[in-house]
Amino acid sequence: MNICMFTNTYLPHVGGVARSVAFFTEDLRKLGHRVLVVAPTFPDSEEAPDEGEDLLRVPAIQNFNGSDFSVRIPIPFIIDEKIDEFKPDAIHSHHPFLLGDAAVRAAYRRKLPLVFTHHTLYEKYTHYVSSESDVMKRLAIHLSTEYANLCARVVAPSESIGALIQERGVVTPIEVIPTGVDVDFFRSGNGPDFRRDYGIPEDAPVIGHLGRLAPEKNLEYLCEAVLQAIQKMGGEARFLVVGGGPSEARIQEMFKEEGLADRLVMAGKQSGQALVDAYDAMDLFVFSSKSETQGMVLAEAMAAGIPVIALDASGAREVVTDNRNGRLLPDDAPPESFSECVVDFFENEKSADGWRQAVDETADEFSRETSAEKMSDLYRSLREEKLRHDAMAKEDVFDPWDELLRSFRTEWEIFSEKANVIMHAVQERYSEK
Repeated sequence: MNICMFTNTYLPHVGGVARSVAFFTEDLRKLGHRVLVVAPTFPDSEEAPDEGEDLLRVPAIQNFNGSDFSVRIPIPFIIDEKIDEFKPDAIHSHHPFLLGDAAVRAAYRRKLPLVFTHHTLYEKYTHYVSSESDVMKRLAIHLSTEYANLCARVVAPSESIGALIQERGVVTPIEVIPTGVDVDFFRSGNGPDFRRDYGIPEDAPVIGHLGRLAPEKNLEYLCEAVLQAIQKMGGEARFLVVGGGPSEARIQEMFKEEGLADRLVMAGKQSGQALVDAYDAMDLFVFSSKSETQGMVLAEAMAAGIPVIALDASGAREVVTDNRNGRLLPDDAPPESFSECVVDFFENEKSADGWRQAVDETADEFSRETSAEKMSDLYRSLREEKLRHDAMAKEDVFDPWDELLRSFRTEWEIFSEKANVIMHAVQERYSEK
């Protein structure tokens, strides 16, 4: 099958959605599918892996509103020409806005099934558009819900997100398909070399974190908990932070304020073997985000053999089982409780060994091969549904007006979706007064 994916973020951007799209693209191609990725340009997009002709970069505004995201400049004829040449069997959208609109147009105008993966809790990211606002949060929720209901299928990366979006009003059938992890690859890390490269003592206890460093990741809470743990542990304990983003300076500032700047190791963005080596350099992975739809980095950490301490939130609860492969603390646990769990891990060797044995079993449940097969089966089922529908439909004589009317209908659907979102948000706003 020919699958066309629309995404607002793609390699070399570092983030969960970008990696998810890249992994599924690679794995679906291994299964014999052709995949065309439509994505914005990025400042260093020339460093992305060579995708040949099946990668279409569209012009975009860089670093939108202080974030590290790109916002595409709408030039529809560039996209249409490439898609017509590609002849897709299905359209897969990874966002409900920007290139998500282009995905709807591509699917509707060609009468193709549209799949939408609900990667993100969009209400957690409204600070990139305006100040923290309940109206903006409601707009984000309604937008993603209405968008999902324009699609033939919605993919949820976890059971928690599937249940949540259904509760919010998604009536489109939902399939739970997590992004897979290359288990063998993440078991091949060389932690000692990574420690040596970054000046981390060979026997130092290393608390690790990896991901995009941004306010929605609850990193000030995490840093407060880790600082308390390091102060209690003393010795040579280190906090290894891998990733980049707008919160980098704040993390450094917090450690400097406590006189522990030398215990913080900021390794920046890593990829490939260096990323795997970074995981292997950690003894424990810590995570406090409440905005995840899938705990992808948690599954990666466990594939590398690293236990996890996290807050009980969507994404994390599908990967971490309390007192089996780590600790899953209540989402309102104070930093003091989190830090106590960190200290206990390093002091209780028997418990830590038990967690390490369980992480291998957990990692095997999230293999890339399993996830790709599930996605492939979804596409095939949609193709069969379309063939049945086409066979039942009456054969009409081609009329040039049909194409025009279909275009109008598509634009009306998109306009109605956004108008409905705004109307609901405004109604809720005034009903609270």
